[in-house]
Amino acid sequence: MARRVRRGGDDDRAASGAIAFLRMRNGAMARTFLYGRGHEPEETVMTLPTIFVSHGAPNLILRNSAARDFLLAYGDELTRAHGRPKAILMATAHFEAAEPTLTADEKPGTIYDFGGFEPELYQMTYDAPGSPALARRAAELLAAAGHAPRLATNRGFDHGTWVPLKLLFPKADIPVVQLSVQPQRDGAWHAALGRALSPLREEGVLIMGSGTATHNLREIFRLLRAGDANAPAPEWVSAFNDWLHEKAEAGAIDDIAHYLERAPYGRENHPTPDHFLPLPFAMGAAGAGAKGQRVHASQQFGAMMMDAYAFH
Repeated sequence: MARRVRRGGDDDRAASGAIAFLRMRNGAMARTFLYGRGHEPEETVMTLPTIFVSHGAPNLILRNSAARDFLLAYGDELTRAHGRPKAILMATAHFEAAEPTLTADEKPGTIYDFGGFEPELYQMTYDAPGSPALARRAAELLAAAGHAPRLATNRGFDHGTWVPLKLLFPKADIPVVQLSVQPQRDGAWHAALGRALSPLREEGVLIMGSGTATHNLREIFRLLRAGDANAPAPEWVSAFNDWLHEKAEAGAIDDIAHYLERAPYGRENHPTPDHFLPLPFAMGAAGAGAKGQRVHASQQFGAMMMDAYAFH
């Protein structure tokens, strides 16, 4: 029998495994997990795709752009197609740690991990709850796969998380847990990290990666200073982005995981790996044989490709 989770006491501790109940429906095992208050335990969940989004600059949320318009519409599109997520697990380029680290705060708050942008950005908040239950469940899966996960508290949502989520799910009523990237590890390691967490998809969790399809800030600033922010992407940027599109849609996760060795201009487009690693993570989390669907393609600042992918 399902048990409701109340504030504090034995019920909160009983929810640490996060499993509410198991039951059969339409010949398939449907499992519902409690990752936040307010969800009915009798509701059957649908298996969700995994998503990679390019979050761009923090002021993406303020300025009209194709990427902003896409994010504003895509949350509703996902919900119509797959149902409302029970929770969101976000691997974000702006959370780095030596080992996979999950945020475990009930009320994470908002981090302004940037400077020099419009004053109104620093007044914005994303007040979604956290989910210690999901953080523990994810840590259990990672530990079972041989990783050494950690739980972190007193860490709010960085802009790699709150900027896209404020556009995708503006009501901020879905619990969110952040997962760090490990820049000293490669794409294959992050793909394996995603695979370990793949069971969460069947528990109603939307697994996301937030980075940027191409992210050479030196080139972007050069183009901005030269007044070429609206120029076509340089050939070495478009060549990498085209390669990424081809490999994602072919399901070639091994190539993507080894992008530095196999992609044209891999290091030029990602001088540091932090903004790329959420992509093989999201692809790995979709499970064996998953293929990508490019759900958005656009360009900003001359050399920043803002593509987004859904993996099934």
